[in-house]
Amino acid sequence: MNLKNIHNVFFIGIGGIGMSALARYFKAKDMYVAGYDKTPTELTDSLSALGINVHFQDSLELIDSPFLNSDNTLVVYTPAVPSSHRQLEFFKSKGFQVLKRSKVLGLITENTFCLAIAGTHGKTTTTSILGHLMYECNVPLTAFLGGISENYNSNLILNGTEVSVVEADEFDRSFLTLSPDIACITSMDADHLDIYGDASQLRKSFEDFSKRVKPNGKLFIKNGLPLDGITYGIEDDSDYSVQNIKIQNGTYVFDVKTPKTVLENLQFNLPGRHNLSNALIALAMAVEYGCPYRQLAEALASYKGVKRRFTYQIKTENFVYIDDYAHHPEEINAVYQAIREMYPGKKILAIFQPHLFSRTRDFVDDFAKSLSQFDEIMLFDIYPARELPIEGVTSLWLLNKIENPNKQLISKAEIMKKIHESKAQVLLTIGAGDIGEEVKHIKKELSVAS
Repeated sequence: MNLKNIHNVFFIGIGGIGMSALARYFKAKDMYVAGYDKTPTELTDSLSALGINVHFQDSLELIDSPFLNSDNTLVVYTPAVPSSHRQLEFFKSKGFQVLKRSKVLGLITENTFCLAIAGTHGKTTTTSILGHLMYECNVPLTAFLGGISENYNSNLILNGTEVSVVEADEFDRSFLTLSPDIACITSMDADHLDIYGDASQLRKSFEDFSKRVKPNGKLFIKNGLPLDGITYGIEDDSDYSVQNIKIQNGTYVFDVKTPKTVLENLQFNLPGRHNLSNALIALAMAVEYGCPYRQLAEALASYKGVKRRFTYQIKTENFVYIDDYAHHPEEINAVYQAIREMYPGKKILAIFQPHLFSRTRDFVDDFAKSLSQFDEIMLFDIYPARELPIEGVTSLWLLNKIENPNKQLISKAEIMKKIHESKAQVLLTIGAGDIGEEVKHIKKELSVAS
């Protein structure tokens, strides 16, 4: 398929983080863009502000006439949309070019120099760091992010089209549409078992992805993963390694050993060893691409983060409120480690919304263990996303497995009352569901109260 023949792009599920980045891209290419989503969000509001028409009813009457020309219209959909969706059924039945988001991303990047970040954790932060580093080094790139960059207030960084930086998503094996020149795999922990069935199938998909790297391309591997490639790690003997870590005024200061040299006194502002690892691999990929060391050091120090990735909402001497997208036990462990490192001895309240019935079922004991570390735990009901309920799989079931007496199940309506009762010095909201929609309300209420 030749994208040059396309003038109109219609999105079904336009409000998704990956879908909206593509919508921004096609809009920037002066194409006519519109689409459907289930509910209004900040993301759909931002698309509307760009002049993209977004509607929230599955109605054929809401499809503008330019999109009825199958010769020059592309329809993009997300797997989260059911096959019974009326608009999706219409476009498929009329012979339109209807493609998954991942396939479109593959088409956009196939004729570019592509840098792809894969892994069950760390993809979004690493992709946004790499996009920022290369933008600051004036590389002619387009970066598609799985989150909103604090530096650019967008999930798209656009500075040209010769180079692409993309998040290589393992969900639904989407990353197998990519053919990167430089790629990395940050982690291969079990996840998406509703798709893969078991961890061995997930590992095989990462092995298949590693074979998608172009001949003479480069593959980076987190030290310890069972694959061959250029290794990276923290305070170890990897090809690229962080050494001499110090914390000065809440900022990491460290050296990086590369195969050719040592970069000294680099600075990075995001807390947590997991973020330090993300910064390292982004730096390594930029180095291998050919970015100059001095500009990379300056860019790393100016990186601000991704919204909902250890994002400070309130930060005062007496109270801190952090919001994070963590929705897997290993991600929750990483957030806990970062908070404990930055705020030793302070009482932490974690409010968690489990994401997916299947993920809760598959990792319930690991979730209970990771959540038990916090001083106080509150749970929302499970966010179903694309799933129907599974009998016996509830937040109460998870709550009963948490080995910490300071725990309770709460509703969104009582969240502020419970926060005020807690007297915690550090508040953390975590989860990949619609808990993110509560953040601005919590921040506003607590800012007024203080």
